[in-house]
This record gives sequence, C-alpha cells and structure tokens, in this order.
Amino acid sequence: MAEPTETQREGNLEAPTRHPLGWQDPDFYDVESLNLELERVFDICHGCRRCVNLCNAFPTLFDLVDESSTMEVDGVDKQDFIKVVDQCYMCDLCFMTKCPYVPPHEWNVDFPHLMLRAKAVKFRAGKTRLRDRLLTSTDSLGKLAGIPVVVNTVNAVNKAKVTRKLLHKALGVHPDAILPEYHRDTLRKRLKQHDISGINAERDSDTHDRVALFATCYCNYNEPQIGEDLVKIFEFNGIEVILAGQERCCGMPKLEVGDLDAVSRAMAFNIPLLDDLVADGWDIVAPVPSCVLMFKQELPMMFPDDQQVARVARSMFDPFEYLISCHKAGKLNTGFKQSLGKIAYHAPCHLRVQNIGMKTRDMLQLVPDTEVELIERCSGHDGTYAVKSEFHEASMKICRPVAARVEKAQAEYFSSDCPMAGHQIENGLKRVKQPVHPLSLLRMAYGL
Repeated sequence: MAEPTETQREGNLEAPTRHPLGWQDPDFYDVESLNLELERVFDICHGCRRCVNLCNAFPTLFDLVDESSTMEVDGVDKQDFIKVVDQCYMCDLCFMTKCPYVPPHEWNVDFPHLMLRAKAVKFRAGKTRLRDRLLTSTDSLGKLAGIPVVVNTVNAVNKAKVTRKLLHKALGVHPDAILPEYHRDTLRKRLKQHDISGINAERDSDTHDRVALFATCYCNYNEPQIGEDLVKIFEFNGIEVILAGQERCCGMPKLEVGDLDAVSRAMAFNIPLLDDLVADGWDIVAPVPSCVLMFKQELPMMFPDDQQVARVARSMFDPFEYLISCHKAGKLNTGFKQSLGKIAYHAPCHLRVQNIGMKTRDMLQLVPDTEVELIERCSGHDGTYAVKSEFHEASMKICRPVAARVEKAQAEYFSSDCPMAGHQIENGLKRVKQPVHPLSLLRMAYGL
C-alpha cells in the first residue's frame, strides 16, 4: 500500500505555531478575501466539529450549515457569517487545545485570528455598536466612574434593579450580569510609595528579586485589593516592587471588538515605558491573565518586527509563574502560617493558553494542609461577552458546568486568576458565595 501523501495527512502531532496577524496588509480588510477565507475555514470546521463544546461560535456555525439548503457551508448566506464571528470571544482555546489543523499543518487554521480579522473589518465598516465601544473604553470609564462625587452613584446604578433594567433597554447590558465595582481610592493611589523615581536600577539578571507592576485598568479601578495583595506577597519574599510610572489599558478589550488602531495606540504608549524598565533590569508582572497574554502573545503577533515589543514580551510574567520560578531557585519563603483547606480553583482560558502550566495551583499546593481542585473549563465571561444582553444567557450556559464543579467540591474557597471569571462563577452560584482571588488566598496563608 502506498504511503499517504502530505496532502492526505489528517491531524497534526507537531507543536502549534502562529503566524503574524498581518493586520496592516491591505488585503486584511478586503471583504471578498475575508469571506473566501471564512468559507474555507468554516468548511474545515464543519467537517471536523471537534470544538462543538468550547463556546457558542461553533454550534452557531454548525446550525447554520445543518439548516442550509445544501447542508454544507456553500449553502450558508455569507451575510450570516457574522453571527459566528459575534459569538467568538477569542479565548484561543480552539487553537491551543483542540484544533488538529493549526500551523504547521498545511490547512493553516487559526480560527481566533480569523475571527479577529472579521471583527476588525466590521469595526472599520462602522458596524460595531456604540455599547461595545463604550464597554471596551476601560480607561475612560474608570477615570469617570472613579471621580469622588460620581463613584457612589455609578456603583448604585450598577446594582439597583430599576436602573439595570434601564441599562438593558438603553445599552443592551443584561440586568443579571455582575458589573464591576469602581473605587475612587485606586491602586495607583494606594501604591504611591512604590513610585519609580529614585530607584537603583543595577541588578543581577538571575536573582528574580525586582519587578515592576503593570497595574492593569481593572485592578487599578475595580479591584485594587488584588494589586495590594501582590505587592505584600512579593515584598514578603524579598522581591522589590515598583509601580510602572504610567499605563493605559493593555488593549485586550479593544482587540476583542476589532479596534486594532486603538490597540496600536495603547501599544505605542505602554511599550516604550515598559521597555525602559526592562532595559534598567526590571521584570514586569501584571495580575490579570488577559493583560499578560496581550503583552506575551497578541502584541508580538501584531508587531512581529518591533524589538521593544519582543523585549517586553520576554520580560512579562504572570505573578504565580514568577513566584514558582523563585521557588525553583530556592528563594521562595515557604513559612506559611495558615492552611487554606480545600480550594475549588478555576484556571481561566487566557492563563491556560499561555502554556506556562498550572503555576497558581502549584503555588497554592505548597501551603500545608491545602487541597486544590483544578477546574479547566471556560467560565463564559470572556471580556464583555457575559455583560451583553444578547449573549448573557449563552455565557451562563457555558458557566453552568464550572459552577456545578464548584458547588460539588464543597470547598472553603473558590478562586480564579481572572477576577471577572470569578464573578461569573459567583453569578452561576446564584451569588450565595463570593470568589477569593488566588493572591488574596496566598496572602492569607502567609498571615500578612
């Protein structure tokens, strides 16, 4: 029997690789070229269907195919392709964990980046809703909502049933979605003493003892306690911490709606500042997985020839990735004073696709008499997806198995590195229990 040729090869056993996004190529925004690629990839997905249980994008696609006149992709109206695109929140799990046809396979399927291209075409055509533009303007929202005379009103509006119904009608924000609370006492205000000025930059690059904190817009405005916990833990372990002099949103919210020009502007502001810190011998940490992913993977694929972007990517760490590296170097303080009992720990998608392993779980398991039950499923929150009226029910359906695992675990705590995922699970639990961030748990274990 003849050996199968390369074109007959099914699946792929090689490590996945990703190509640069190519968003500055003129063809990137060509609608006809986009539709041809969507049809090609959708046809491959239709023939495989391995990702049917990952998110709502794939069931939406398969329903369109099965209900078409031909029961094939060629029978689907191209105007309906956007229905699939809108369901994708770019968790990247299909690329990283499921698809057998990602590069270097000759079929070259990168479903998330194809969806990103379609979102970018939609955004440039002016078809993105005002609500989506507003919800992803996190810096502007945080600055406005954090004004002392405004913050209490905003938080009250976000919690009251009457005003939530008005938000639902006016903006399409689902009344049952948990919206983040805002603080006038931001993380940057709380960490003023960690100002970058006057810091001695000399260091041994192998000592793992100096980090600059990229605060993230979410931790700065919405949950500053997480950043405070990080600083306490790192300093307790002899790691010097400074606050990056300035920052803007990493760009992930704008990426998810296809506003690539806004991502580019955020990059142009953040990267030179962070690169200066890297040049002075600082590692960078950020407490939100999506922000770390943005600097580690998405920006390098948008700007593959930018050396500053590449240097920052190499120096950007998840907090627990950094702490475990300290442990491996024999420099972690393991003098824990309090056990944590049982923890139902949810590993968020944007942490899993960084391919760094389960560092948060590994760190929490160092605490004596502590059991960590790992949950590796999407929570369904995914940026602003769970907040939007038309997607909220689908998001809660995705969350249901995670909430069921948490409920079944009967743990003292449930936790997720992504604070928004934690609140989504809280919503799935009918708000009977609140999440505790892994950094907060670790601080408790240290007795700090």
